[in-house]
Amino acid sequence: MKILITGICGFVGSELAMSFRSREAADSLKIVGIDNLSRNGSWRNRERLAEHDITVMHGDIRCSTDLEAVGNVDWVIDAAANPSVLAGVDGKSSSRQLVDYNFTGTINLLEHCKQHNAGFILLSTSRVYSIPPLAALTVASRNHAFEPQQPNKEGLTSGGIGEDFSTAAPVSLYGATKLASEQMALEYGMTFDFPVWINRCGVMAGAGQFGKADQGIFAFWLHSWKENKPLKYIGFDGMGHQVRDCLHPRDMVPLLVQQMESTRGDKPPIVNVSGGLPSARSLRQLSQWCEERWGPRNVTVDASPRPFDLPWVVLDHTLATGVWDWRPTTTVDQILTEIADFADTQSDWIGFSR
Repeated sequence: MKILITGICGFVGSELAMSFRSREAADSLKIVGIDNLSRNGSWRNRERLAEHDITVMHGDIRCSTDLEAVGNVDWVIDAAANPSVLAGVDGKSSSRQLVDYNFTGTINLLEHCKQHNAGFILLSTSRVYSIPPLAALTVASRNHAFEPQQPNKEGLTSGGIGEDFSTAAPVSLYGATKLASEQMALEYGMTFDFPVWINRCGVMAGAGQFGKADQGIFAFWLHSWKENKPLKYIGFDGMGHQVRDCLHPRDMVPLLVQQMESTRGDKPPIVNVSGGLPSARSLRQLSQWCEERWGPRNVTVDASPRPFDLPWVVLDHTLATGVWDWRPTTTVDQILTEIADFADTQSDWIGFSR
């Protein structure tokens, strides 16, 4: 079987490729990836992948001719995206660039699947869920972290945000590009008869991630603490009680294998894939963890709200567990320790990965 992984030199893409390569059945698997190498540090992952006989093509999914060079594949795993909720509005990238990369790129990949009768797996995001009801959640602080006080309401379960939670606008420009990609992927799969699976992912985290405040927040927070870089609690009264869950990318691979081996049947095409409540941590709790590891330091406060920020985003992966018998296996403490151990080997990872 031949798999194409887009964005393969990013954190998620490279971790997926390496995890596939380490599986027992890897001898019968050919992995090829495409990446535009636009992110600082991408070359590190490219070298690591090459050492494990994983082909990396320098190309851009926004350019259909770059995909033509890939040729026939059995599956496409779309891990390429501008993953920032502030993309298109923060001045670092234009709204058109965001749409072209996250949506037009997906269209090109779907056309490739249509041409070669390949299956398609989209790594989507928790940010497809509607902002207003999440922003309006009634929350209370417990152990320096927000907890919602409205379970079993509007798609919010005791385990987190369910797949039936509203996806009505606004969801941010970033969220809209991923939601549009989901819809188009389903339409292509039904119209041209190839399998499509959509995995809505929580926050990805692990060693070697190019952490940024608006993307890989777990890695960003730990590396910044270790390197004595500025850290700030923004919004929500400056308490740092906002909460996110986290997932190591390698934990997705058993699910992806099942999806690639399955016929569609009556299985739901969209599932949440996340660390869930056990992995959920607030910024203040991350600070406590860092203080125990490296000692205390100052975190400044800015109570001003930040666009699109939310007090609590934790995905409920109950559906994925019920349908696929899937659950994360790497605990949050293992993830944080992995990041911290890697941080101890780096002098300026934050500066390097910007």
